[in-house]
Amino acid sequence: MACFLVPGAEAVVTTIVQKTIGKEVAEKIKLKWLNTMLWGGVILLAVEHIWHGEVSPVPPFLTAMKNPEEISVMLHEMVTNGLMMAATVTLIWVVMVAFSMVMTKKEIMIPKKVKA
Repeated sequence: MACFLVPGAEAVVTTIVQKTIGKEVAEKIKLKWLNTMLWGGVILLAVEHIWHGEVSPVPPFLTAMKNPEEISVMLHEMVTNGLMMAATVTLIWVVMVAFSMVMTKKEIMIPKKVKA
């Protein structure tokens, strides 16, 4: 229903952080990778929810908001599924950045062979 809102909120925050901290620092910690993964997932989930009729173009936008009984189900989904998706994407990004740093250090430590 609304699980894509949690990674969407994280994507908004990380985009603002990326713009605020400066290009050099953002490139060093590969923040663009995280933003790309988050925004891509949010867009795909939003399209899927629109396709299934869970999101409408008119207020209240989320079909679960029309029925007060479904609001608690929607909030539960946001806390469980949405939070898990956001955490998983962030964890994958951390692993990618760590792997990138390790590989960069290996390139620095192992000089390329010089042809004689």
